[in-house]
Amino acid sequence: MSSSTTAPGSSALTEAGPLSLCEREPHVPADRLVAEMVPPPRFDSVRFSTYIPDPNQPSQTEAVTVLEGFAAGLGGAHASGAGRRGFLGLGRAKAPKTPAGPRGVYLDGGYGVGKTHLLASLWHATPAEPSRKAFGTFVELTNLVGALGFQQTVRTLSEHRLLCIDEFELDDPGDTVLVSTLLGKLVEAGVALAATSNTLPGKLGEGRFAAADFLREIQGLSAHFRALRIDGEDYRHRGLPEAPAPFTDEQVTKAAYATEGASLDDFPRLLDHLAKVHPSRYGALTDDLKAVCLTDVRPVPDQSTALRLVVLADRLYDREVPVLASGLPFDKLFSEEMLNGGYRKKYFRAISRLTALARDAKGLVGS
Repeated sequence: MSSSTTAPGSSALTEAGPLSLCEREPHVPADRLVAEMVPPPRFDSVRFSTYIPDPNQPSQTEAVTVLEGFAAGLGGAHASGAGRRGFLGLGRAKAPKTPAGPRGVYLDGGYGVGKTHLLASLWHATPAEPSRKAFGTFVELTNLVGALGFQQTVRTLSEHRLLCIDEFELDDPGDTVLVSTLLGKLVEAGVALAATSNTLPGKLGEGRFAAADFLREIQGLSAHFRALRIDGEDYRHRGLPEAPAPFTDEQVTKAAYATEGASLDDFPRLLDHLAKVHPSRYGALTDDLKAVCLTDVRPVPDQSTALRLVVLADRLYDREVPVLASGLPFDKLFSEEMLNGGYRKKYFRAISRLTALARDAKGLVGS
């Protein structure tokens, strides 16, 4: 797989030409899946101190305070494999005591209020080595189970002090039961849990995730979670300019050739290619990319394709890869039927994130 360490935005045309996502079919080994369960690059440097609460939303300030206390409470010996042995360290390890109070937190709020920022800040603030903390999306966690098997995943993650799950997919009943069972085993091992989630909207009003749905779907684990409501508007739209208009095919192509590490693909062809790559590999699909350039952006034809695009948008956003495009603006990707359907919150999140990445890409086009 080609790569480059040269910064994007160079004025000279690259010798090799742009990369192509459609030519990539990554295969991700299981050990990489475990090692990469850390906050993505976009959230590598975030901390509670860098989260800027909206002064009109006191729940945001309260969430920071509660999470800081939760992280501080995770210090000390880990319950799994860290029990005290008998006199002079001999004999069998004593069973760990189950900590009092909730061993998990659930961040409940609309997209763009900073839930992932807070979740990553919790990961960073937890007093444990990175190898004893895990951070991943629901999709990445289910893929880990598929790669390692259920029992090996339990053994691997039981050695961790904290597991953070971003975007818990409540709209997938089968996987929800699988992960709920996994979390039950991890709670027994003394692992602390933290999660954000997506759920089918329309139950508790626009712009809300359903804490009650989350607690119900994780079945017997609800007593282990404290739900934190985080109100607010999408921070990516607070005081920011409107999304830039798409560029021409010629501008996008020229920028792709002039930018080291950029990819260039026809949007409809890319959508076809995504169907051939498991969504758990979309992160690897974007390895070493400095920019993604797309021509002929048009409406997504069906829901399966749309959901794959949502995952790709998440991975590009996580990795801070700017997206330069021609064709329709990103707020025209999904039909009115999709935006009014059961997955509309995912589609709005994708629009929000792609719009932010489009702003980041404006500098790739010369004046």
